[in-house]
Amino acid sequence: MTLRLFLGAIFLHVKGLVKGPGAKLNQFAFPRLLSVTVRVGIFALNLFNVPINKDAYLDVKASLEEKAVLVAVSKTKPAEDILALYAEGQRDFGENYVQELVDKQPRLPSDIRWHFIGHLQSNKVKYIISFVHLIHGVDSLSLLKEIHKQALKVGRVVDVLLQVYIAREETKFGLDVAELEDLLQQIQATPAEFSNVRVRGLMGMASFSNNPESILAEFRSLRRLFDKYFAPSDPPPILSMGMSGDYQLAVAEGSTMVRIGSLLFGKRG
Repeated sequence: MTLRLFLGAIFLHVKGLVKGPGAKLNQFAFPRLLSVTVRVGIFALNLFNVPINKDAYLDVKASLEEKAVLVAVSKTKPAEDILALYAEGQRDFGENYVQELVDKQPRLPSDIRWHFIGHLQSNKVKYIISFVHLIHGVDSLSLLKEIHKQALKVGRVVDVLLQVYIAREETKFGLDVAELEDLLQQIQATPAEFSNVRVRGLMGMASFSNNPESILAEFRSLRRLFDKYFAPSDPPPILSMGMSGDYQLAVAEGSTMVRIGSLLFGKRG
């Protein structure tokens, strides 16, 4: 309850600056302060060492409404924590490490939709191909071919997202604009070679920055590529961008899927 009141007070203070009597900030400034509020919330979770934040989960779900799918990033978290969110209705969970995902999957409910959101090595595709719901980080032709090869063996058509490099950090993975266009052209030119994969959209990670304008610009660049290459369809294409510290900005720029961990699960070991 102490943590709930602490975060609530911060949010109400920010909201008051924008909407209260004698408002000091304009509407454009609100996303910046909201982003700061989220970062403070993550710090508070770490400080209090809270394993699951049910209130934050419900708040995030309410804020997303029908705009974006929430993927709860459960890497390094035990099955008990995942089940706590599962009990609240959460079904989409994201993992970064193949071995951890392989260990968790058989011990948890079969209707969980497992997202692989880390950097996937080609030689490990075979371990998750029989059950993975969506692979977010396809960043090469060779990886896409391997996913097709392994999916063909198990008789599945596996959904994937192409990861685009939009950040200013060298530690991030992804295709540049030219590589993205070339890969999409190859898929279109030789569809039989990719019959067991379905490219559903794009994924990107913004720079870790305290500058909202910089983050917005990176998300906006990915949204332009998404609009260029993925027309409305059924099922709808997916634009996966936004994490705990910047998901509001991502949704404002058109994200249809966000990946949130720290805000929901607190400190990782």
